[in-house]
Amino acid sequence: MGQRVWVYGAQSYRAFGTAAQYTVVPDHLVVALPDHLSDELGAALGIPGITAHRAVFGDGSVDGRTVLVQGVLGGVGSLAAQLARWGGATVLGTVTRGKDLDRVDPFVVSHAVALDQDDPAKAIRAYAPQGVHRVVEVALSDNADLDAEVVAGDAVIAAYATRADRPQVPFWPLLFANVTLRLIGSDDFPVEAKRQAARDLTAAAAVGALSIDIGARYPLDEIAQAHDRVDVGGRGRVLVSIPQ
Repeated sequence: MGQRVWVYGAQSYRAFGTAAQYTVVPDHLVVALPDHLSDELGAALGIPGITAHRAVFGDGSVDGRTVLVQGVLGGVGSLAAQLARWGGATVLGTVTRGKDLDRVDPFVVSHAVALDQDDPAKAIRAYAPQGVHRVVEVALSDNADLDAEVVAGDAVIAAYATRADRPQVPFWPLLFANVTLRLIGSDDFPVEAKRQAARDLTAAAAVGALSIDIGARYPLDEIAQAHDRVDVGGRGRVLVSIPQ
C-alpha cells in the first residue's frame, strides 16, 4: 500500500483506462517507480514507452548501430531515440518541418533532418553513408520510399501507427536490401517483451536517460479538453492531474 508505481495497458481490452482516480490492473502491469523520479515521468511512460522499447530492441541490441527515428519529437519517437541512445546506438532523427529542428536534443540525436527539405534521404545518407541499421517508423505510408533509400542491408524497419494506415510498401527495394519489416501494436506484444520493456524503461529513467517534454496539463474534470488538445496536436505531452 502506498507504493509509487507506473502502469501500462490499463485500458487494453478493458472498459476503463487511466483517466480516473483509480484503476485496477493485473499486478504484472504495475511497475515500481523509484522515489527520485517524478510523477509526470511515470505517467508518460506507459504504452508509448512500451511501444518505443519494442521498436528499438525487438530485434536485439542496438549497441554500435545506427538508428533512425522518424518523428523524433513525438511521444513514442522521443522515447525511442532516448532508449536507443541509452542502448549504445548512434541516433538520427527526422522532424516534419525545418523550424522544429531546434527542438531536437543534440545530446540524444546526433543529427536531425527535416522532411520538408529538398532531399532528406541524401541528408540522412550523408550522416550514415553505409545506411541505417534500424528505423523506428511512425508514418510508413508517407516514409516508406525514404526508408528504402537509407537502410543498410539486413536492416529492420519497426513501424507503428497513430492513425488508420494502408501503406504502399516499396517491396522490391526493401527486398533487395534484405530488410525485415516489423509491424508493431503494443496491445499484442508478448508478455515477456512487455515485462522486459518495463524493466528497461525504469532502469533508463533511474539513471537520467529518459525525460519528457510537457506541453499541457489539465485537471481530471477537464479530460474532454485534454482529449481535444491531443487531437489538434502541438508540442509536448498532455498530462491529466488527479486532485489529492
